[in-house]
Amino acid sequence: MNEHYQTVKDYLLELGYTITHEDSTDGIIVVSQEEDGISNLILYVADPILIMEQTIFELKNLKADILQALLMKNRDIIFGAFALDESGKRVIFRDTLALENLDLNELEGSINSLSLLLSEFTDEIIEYSKA
Repeated sequence: MNEHYQTVKDYLLELGYTITHEDSTDGIIVVSQEEDGISNLILYVADPILIMEQTIFELKNLKADILQALLMKNRDIIFGAFALDESGKRVIFRDTLALENLDLNELEGSINSLSLLLSEFTDEIIEYSKA
């Protein structure tokens, strides 16, 4: 098992996240903590970086005003950003961290950024998902 993979896994367990799936061969860990809005947050340990992604909602229609609002909200997000997945239909939260010097506080800060985003932007996310 990759040393970085084990470190990330240990940090997630120390932070109290529930690991719902893992594949050490592919470097994938999926965690949830529903009370914080974390649901199927996928962490890819892809040395030299850690990639974190969580689907936020599916776009029914590509509307410029929604995409503009998401880009503007990116400015307020502490760590990470909204992005579209490769299909161009799913809005995801994505963050990347360097593994070489990753520490518990850095990982916690990135996940807390997602949690804060979801709690502050919930009403808008619900509206955008319906449009």
